[in-house]
Amino acid sequence: MILTENFRLAFEALRANPMRSILTTLGIIIGSAAVIAVVSIIQGLQFMITQQAQGVGATFAWVLPDTGNQGAGLVARQVKLTWADGQAIQQQVPGVAMITPLIQGIEQVKYRDRQHRPAGVSGVNADYPEVFNHTVDRGRFFTRLDLEHRRKVAVVGQTVVEELRLGDDPIGKEIYVGRIPVTLVGVMEERGQSLGTDQDDQVFLPFDTALTLFGRRAGDQVALSLQAESVEVVDRVKDGIERVLRARHRIPDGQPDDFLVILQDEILSTVNSILGGVTAVIGAVVGIALLVGGIGIMNIMLVSVTERTREIGLRKSVGARRQDILIQFLIEAIILSLVGGVIGLALGYGTGVVVASALPGDWPSAHVPLWAVALAFGFCTFVGVTFGIYPASKAARLDPIEALRYE
Repeated sequence: MILTENFRLAFEALRANPMRSILTTLGIIIGSAAVIAVVSIIQGLQFMITQQAQGVGATFAWVLPDTGNQGAGLVARQVKLTWADGQAIQQQVPGVAMITPLIQGIEQVKYRDRQHRPAGVSGVNADYPEVFNHTVDRGRFFTRLDLEHRRKVAVVGQTVVEELRLGDDPIGKEIYVGRIPVTLVGVMEERGQSLGTDQDDQVFLPFDTALTLFGRRAGDQVALSLQAESVEVVDRVKDGIERVLRARHRIPDGQPDDFLVILQDEILSTVNSILGGVTAVIGAVVGIALLVGGIGIMNIMLVSVTERTREIGLRKSVGARRQDILIQFLIEAIILSLVGGVIGLALGYGTGVVVASALPGDWPSAHVPLWAVALAFGFCTFVGVTFGIYPASKAARLDPIEALRYE
């Protein structure tokens, strides 16, 4: 009952000076809003990247040439990763279900008098749809027979179909990719935008056809993408890839690899680590505003204690204990801080939504996790208690007789 009365008194005191209360909580509002806005934008990005990485499955792995890791024994040798390495991995590493090479470049495509420069032209093999979990919407993907007979075929994204105005039935039409004429055999399912990149603005060619287009030197810097047979064998597959490639590349013991093997969970771990670090750093910087807001609360509460000295003396004279006065003013400080936190939370989320929608491309929508809300309210409560305890204790220590005499 006493606690309820203290809450009522605290709210009445805040309503009595609404402008002062708002100005007091301004630091808390700004700090909370900034933290929530930053977290909402970064968490939205992290959520989208995590979804995309999980879309290829937990058995996915990248193998990439590591041109930046030139140890003492690698200085005189060009770092290479070829499709022959990929074929050796497929044949010699148990647990590899499927694997595709991947080389990419930019080339103009043409159909009759219409031209378009897609976001990317990729050279892959027949395993690409299964490896990347990206299926064909119309027609088919090219087959191993297409690869063996070096047929000039291509599969495109929906954006390419629209830009070249290939119509509702583009299958079988001949387009030029660079200087090479190819026959369309399929259209990939639509994936939409991702961080400003149109994932449907793509052209896929058989690997050998792409080598003819980009030049044989492109075959020395191939990315290998693969799927393991199961999650349980992923780590063994990684070890097997490292063993086979070190042997093929003749890397002596003690020398670093000239390639990278990256698993899906490592990609997610790296992304989460980077974005989490950014969130922590920005949150720490913005936290200074919350501390400033806390100092503002303490100053105003000291002023409030001075203004209400006679009220404190009157309450003590009719039986209010020291802890009653302490709790009353402490609750006022906490409510001030929490009100600022609520306003800041709403403003921060609104700012995050506006900023995310204003960013170019399909930047993911703002996403505020529950832990961020709990952290914001927890920190506001901490600020209220920390900076309210001194004014509250000062009010509680007032002598009732001296307080009643105060003018």
